[in-house]
Amino acid sequence: MKKIITVNLVLAACFLLLGGCKGKNAKTVKIGLLHSLSGTMAVSETSVHDAELLAIKEINKAGGVLGKKIIPVIEDGDSDPSTFAVKARKLLEQDKVVSIFGCWTSASRQAVKPVVEDFYSLLWYPVQYEGMEASPNIMYMGASPNQQVVPAVDYCAQNCGKKMFLVGNDYIFPRTANKIIKAQLAQLKGEIAGEVYVPLGSKDFSSIVKDIINEKPDVILNTLNGDSNFSFFSELANAGITSKQIPVMSFSIAEEEISQIGKEYLEGHLVAWNYYETTDTSKNEEFVSDFKSEYGSNRVTGDPIEAGYIAIHMWALACEKAGTFNVEDVRMATKGLSYTAPEGTVTIDGTNQHLYKQVRIGKVNSNGLIDEIWATPGAIKPDPYLSTYEWARGIDENKEDIK
Repeated sequence: MKKIITVNLVLAACFLLLGGCKGKNAKTVKIGLLHSLSGTMAVSETSVHDAELLAIKEINKAGGVLGKKIIPVIEDGDSDPSTFAVKARKLLEQDKVVSIFGCWTSASRQAVKPVVEDFYSLLWYPVQYEGMEASPNIMYMGASPNQQVVPAVDYCAQNCGKKMFLVGNDYIFPRTANKIIKAQLAQLKGEIAGEVYVPLGSKDFSSIVKDIINEKPDVILNTLNGDSNFSFFSELANAGITSKQIPVMSFSIAEEEISQIGKEYLEGHLVAWNYYETTDTSKNEEFVSDFKSEYGSNRVTGDPIEAGYIAIHMWALACEKAGTFNVEDVRMATKGLSYTAPEGTVTIDGTNQHLYKQVRIGKVNSNGLIDEIWATPGAIKPDPYLSTYEWARGIDENKEDIK
């Protein structure tokens, strides 16, 4: 009996060793895609998810990463921060993904942040945001405030006027972005005509539009997200407010949202991003063509969509550079890493893990696309804490350094 047990233990040990070797030499690598595929944010996040799948398909077709095919493990954050946290933990703890790609709202990002920090993994975040953050476990693929909000306010002050009405959803990004805007506008000797917040998913903007009519601002700065934008722009149109009367500068409306809201409501209004479907680069021509070939000629690209696509490709490049999927080695390999993206060359700043990006102000045209009407000469160094702006001192003292 003792001999049989000994033989069984040896066989079990051999099985474990073989299993371990099989795992080590597996021909696939798993990553997590975590987006709102349902709920109020699905209108924006689904296309980012699609762009990530396109990038995975391209990389796998070219041979994969370190000789391994990428397997995406897909989870739905359901437009709820607590769900995002639960799903992120599941992806890391049960599915053993090597990185997570996803989130949109800052609330969802901040819910996932402690999870990836606890597991010492990486979240590749694809959306512009309010800044005041730099985690060693997050790669920020969207604009920091000096690459979107600040230049947009400057543009509006110079071209629309300095009396501004602020409208946004009641969560982190709009609150912090408007804190920045108010400090900047004070320096510009401008005026806040109004400041209102509504919950995500809100649909009643009648009283807010009445306030806008009464205050007669030069421009509206819009930090609404998701399907709240449908109701807001519909209410503006019903009240007879066009872009010629009071232009709206939006920070979270790209081509996908325009196609959902309706170009007739948005024509002539302004947006601030780093990329548009119309951006004139050879890489973008290829990207737009491939995206439409994959998902349909009626589909559009946009800034967060492109940022999600960038994230997958930059992760793959970092893994190849590191020669491993080990998180710390990959993280160190990202420092100074560049990629020729549809928007132009982007580079990861090794001090804060944000991208150098070119700023572009756009205007919605009659076809529902966005025409670039102003841009910086080149890519701008990310400054998430606005440390180079004297007027921004004291906005957030809780700085996090990345080593």
